[in-house]
Amino acid sequence: MEVITHKCPNCGGALTFDPADQKFHCPYCLSIFTEAEVSEFEAKQKAAQMVDEDNSTATETTEDAASKDTTTETEASAEGTMELYLCPSCGAEIVTDTTTAATFCYYCHNPVVLQGRLSGKFLPDKVLPFAITKEEAVESFLNWSQKKWFVPKDFFNKDQVAKLTGVYFPYWNVNAQADGGLNGTGTSLRVWIVGDIEYTETKQYEVRRAGRFRFSNLVKNALSKNAQQKMVESVQPFQLEQAVNFKDQYLAGFQAEKRDIEYQTLAPDVEQELKGYGENLLKNTVGSFTNFSVQSSHLELTDTKKEYLLLPVWLVTYQADDDRKKTFYYAMNGQTGKVAGILPISYKKLGLVAGGIFAGLLALFMGVAYLL
Repeated sequence: MEVITHKCPNCGGALTFDPADQKFHCPYCLSIFTEAEVSEFEAKQKAAQMVDEDNSTATETTEDAASKDTTTETEASAEGTMELYLCPSCGAEIVTDTTTAATFCYYCHNPVVLQGRLSGKFLPDKVLPFAITKEEAVESFLNWSQKKWFVPKDFFNKDQVAKLTGVYFPYWNVNAQADGGLNGTGTSLRVWIVGDIEYTETKQYEVRRAGRFRFSNLVKNALSKNAQQKMVESVQPFQLEQAVNFKDQYLAGFQAEKRDIEYQTLAPDVEQELKGYGENLLKNTVGSFTNFSVQSSHLELTDTKKEYLLLPVWLVTYQADDDRKKTFYYAMNGQTGKVAGILPISYKKLGLVAGGIFAGLLALFMGVAYLL
């Protein structure tokens, strides 16, 4: 698998994507490039490299071939476990799990993209670039967490802020067309009183509805990791119309995950969910009855288009320092700024506040008793 770092065309430094201006920045020579400029530069580099390889006449020995076979077997046997790569900038070893597609070198801190993780059938169709900068995410995190009275201070201390990470998470986006209908019974009641007599009139109607539907942007999580799944679902929706065709340059400076849930696994749930939406839409056209009950309904998908997307989330996790070792998290939509989280509770703070309230009430009670 190829491990790459997107290099600055001017000085060779590692480029990172800046959500503030949607361009690529070099922290060394301070150059700024558009996506088109980076892609053009890398295409020229790749073409020149191919020419050099064609001109070389290196011969592979039997020993080399055997070595390659051994390496292939070793990599294949490691499938589904932690994997090891070399940083293209400093040569240090990078250890990742099997779904990580972009990360950082822990030694030189340069961003690296594991290109093979996002190629072939795993090549995303689109990516929604970050629009919230890390500075904005940090400010929002501190404002949000510090206003919570009973959150322990180490949840938002300097070390925690440093852990705030921008991650692209994988999703399936479904657009579909369908034909559907329902049959039901509508009941209308009318009650009136004449003198001492109450009259009730009951009318029943057989109701049929049918229609053609178009569903847009049904977003489904494509990563099975439980904690991350909760995070990414809690910060929806995303403005998917702003997604662009996938280029791995957008991953520079962020982490990324590749999908491990295929659409075929989700298809039955998607169809059932769309059927529910279609039935509700048809029921809304029935009109006003005292009671309406559905006898039968159906929905047939006539066209389904799915897209594999990478969507941006800022997040930080925290593990409670107790026997439970429960993981808490804060997450922010990297495009809209919507936040969500499950926060830890400082029982020490809670005890102090409860004790203060009890002491205040006790003093008030004793003062009233003294006056009496």
